[in-house]
Amino acid sequence: MTPENDTPAEASSEGTDELARHASKMAKKKAARDKIMAQKSGEKGLIIVHTGSGKGKSSAGFGMILRCIAHEMPCAVVQFIKGAWDTGERRLLTTHFGALCQFHAMGEGFTWETQDRERDIAAAVAGWEKAKELIRDPRVRMVLLDEINIALRYGYLDVEEVLAFLRDEKPEMTHVVLTGRNAAEALIEAADLVTEMGQIKHPFRAGIKGQPGVEF
Repeated sequence: MTPENDTPAEASSEGTDELARHASKMAKKKAARDKIMAQKSGEKGLIIVHTGSGKGKSSAGFGMILRCIAHEMPCAVVQFIKGAWDTGERRLLTTHFGALCQFHAMGEGFTWETQDRERDIAAAVAGWEKAKELIRDPRVRMVLLDEINIALRYGYLDVEEVLAFLRDEKPEMTHVVLTGRNAAEALIEAADLVTEMGQIKHPFRAGIKGQPGVEF
């Protein structure tokens, strides 16, 4: 019998049965989820990596910084590449949340813009020194190392040195977020949380330039 031929009582009964099945299914799912969550009681400062060819790596990192601010957790940002840019996130954090979030723009632009390897290395080293200072401070609960993966990829910084510092000197409850494409395999192996952003479509390929609010 098709639904339009059902009597009101039959239609009501079928609707009630469907609601009951859904409620039962969700109750079982909740019980299973609660059992899993009951076993997760530990806390630790995480090493978090956002990498991949797709857009959104820095955006995800800044989203975490905003969460810290919402929880009144002191945090910090060190930008390794985009430091020369006037970005929306930089304006927002320095103008409205400077008391909770330190912002250090250490980079001078992408390597093809500076065209000076020694200058790029010097900027990356200065950024890493500032990053170590911030990470060592137990009052700072999260440090975002924006685009550090690019500095590591080009050899401006030594990945083993970075990993050794994070292993030996990072306070137990401090979160460190490292963004940028082509994250080193050793960094991925050492991290607690790794997300790879994949690119499916990008407006740049259609001749559309980076725009405020989307790219910066």
